[in-house]
Amino acid sequence: MFGFLARPLFRLVPDNTKIQFMRGRIAGLVVSAVLSSASVILAITPGLEKGIDFKGGITMEVRTPGPADLPAVRAGLGRLPVGDVGVQQFGDASTLLLSMAAPEREDQTQAAVSAVRTAIEQIVPGVRILRVEAVGNRVSDELFRGGMIALAISLGAMLLYIWFRFEWQFGIGAVVTLILDTTKVVGFLAVTRIDFSLTTVAAILTIVGFSANDKVVVYDRMRENLRKFKTMPLRELIDRSINETLNRTLGTSMTLLLAALPLALFGGDTLAGFAWTMLFGIVVSASSSIFIAAPILLFLGDNRLRRGTDAPVVPKPGTAPARPG
Repeated sequence: MFGFLARPLFRLVPDNTKIQFMRGRIAGLVVSAVLSSASVILAITPGLEKGIDFKGGITMEVRTPGPADLPAVRAGLGRLPVGDVGVQQFGDASTLLLSMAAPEREDQTQAAVSAVRTAIEQIVPGVRILRVEAVGNRVSDELFRGGMIALAISLGAMLLYIWFRFEWQFGIGAVVTLILDTTKVVGFLAVTRIDFSLTTVAAILTIVGFSANDKVVVYDRMRENLRKFKTMPLRELIDRSINETLNRTLGTSMTLLLAALPLALFGGDTLAGFAWTMLFGIVVSASSSIFIAAPILLFLGDNRLRRGTDAPVVPKPGTAPARPG
């Protein structure tokens, strides 16, 4: 009576699909290699837009009683003996983001913050200071080094986990794909000029975890099918495994996209960088499981993942099959 409740209302793709993904394996690898190479070049020249976490400095978010007079604010702050003070709108017309380089000596940071605070309160009476962030040069270097170490450790941990759980071909395929995914995300940050900060590093680490989880699911189905279909060609088996997990891959990706999209659209400038990085990374990770990780496994595993199983020998035309014994 209630059997319809156990059935899903809709599926992203029909059941029993037979899409031959491996036909596009060469194109997928070439496109991925080109995009990742371009991303690395962009990360070097012009480089990433480092946030305050990694380049050091002082940022102050303020809100004026009405629409801010940017020329008056810039002129008033430009007379301060603290160096150049950047002034830009941050969200609506009454919210400003003030930024300046970190002083050479860290003990001068508080004095610089106090000078800017006093000046902006005199320029715009009734202004409110919403937040102040100050990171010294030494601390920013440590944060940058720590963020890079965290990325390296995460990739290494994924390699060890997949290597121990699967054969070495699976481990290499997954880690190479994760590296390619990460470089594309870095290229996205370089193109969009989103601040590269601890927040975006957290987004990249989240993407690495999601991407590894998706590849483990697809690889696990491939390993099951390797045991189930002992004489099926590897290319056909990989296509079959991807089709069998396609609903799960797309469903999980769509769930994360629907969760991150409101943050990107309505979360404000503070969360926008994290959310847009996540959105791009989710799309890249879902597609890489099909068009990068699977082709790499096909190239590495062909004639190696069939140990102990022999395909049936087909006799040549005109010859009698060999008699047993």
